Amino acid sequence: MDRNLAINLVRVTEAAALGAAKHMGRGDKIAADQAGVDGMRKMFDTINIEGTVVIGEGEMDEAPMLYIGEVVGNGGFKVDIAVDPVEGTNSVAKGLPNSIAVVAMAPRGCLLNAPDMYMDKIAVGPKAAGRVHLDAPIHKNLKAVAEALDKSIADLTVTMLDRPRHEELIRQCRDAGARIKLFKDGDVAAALATCFPDTGVDILVGIGGAPEGVIAAAALKCLGGEFQGRLIPYTEEEKERCIKMGIDVHKVLYMEDLIKGNEAYFAATGISDGELLKGVVFAGKGEAKTHSVVMRSETGTIRFVETIHQLNKKPKYAY
Repeated sequence: MDRNLAINLVRVTEAAALGAAKHMGRGDKIAADQAGVDGMRKMFDTINIEGTVVIGEGEMDEAPMLYIGEVVGNGGFKVDIAVDPVEGTNSVAKGLPNSIAVVAMAPRGCLLNAPDMYMDKIAVGPKAAGRVHLDAPIHKNLKAVAEALDKSIADLTVTMLDRPRHEELIRQCRDAGARIKLFKDGDVAAALATCFPDTGVDILVGIGGAPEGVIAAAALKCLGGEFQGRLIPYTEEEKERCIKMGIDVHKVLYMEDLIKGNEAYFAATGISDGELLKGVVFAGKGEAKTHSVVMRSETGTIRFVETIHQLNKKPKYAY
């Protein structure tokens, strides 16, 4: 695929972030999400791809845009697209940190079309890749990560969603001596943080959304990290859906199961301030600033992009 697609993906996430950020702290997560979707969908129309949305806003009858199966772009490379225009809608609505707009892309047929259900996950950065396993006891995984990072377990930081379902996992991490950092929403951003030492996050564990798991896996493939997951269907309907999609619910899904090959692209733009990306800043006089990251697995290139937007000079699709 064309390497210039990477910078075009940044324009897509920037458009979503600029739209959603207008609703920061206004208490309306639906409006924030819709603004992000609108900006992202319109910007896709400017890119030379024939992209099929495999992870999006829901089924065609649930979402007017960026629904699963929708084709985006103005023609070109045939690719799979995974999107989350506003990861952390509650965070945007409440003015809380760590909300981002994200897109992952790979050649057609390379992204797992993950059903919208829960997934058990583990993610680590490059130094600990190959040292952990989803089925290993948490204390063994913590010991392995500590050895890989040349730290003591007491200096490790484990991150997971702040949910009642994680109470036992939290207890086990504390018993092992590790530090814990809980977050309210946004486990793509949290998985991404494991790959950057400055964030202070060493390992992500716990149960979150399966679609977000695939997006996170694309990011970690670009960064040389590792992601593993297993689907957790809670109803018979969810089990049947997995069977129809040919997914074994008992199988650990490794990187190659989630995103095949080595042509993955990932882009994210901060909506609200986070550990890795700054949020959108509206500076007045029609000026806004965004902070993004874009990555390509084939080359391992990681770019941080800070952009100043003159909104009064942009076409309507840009914000």
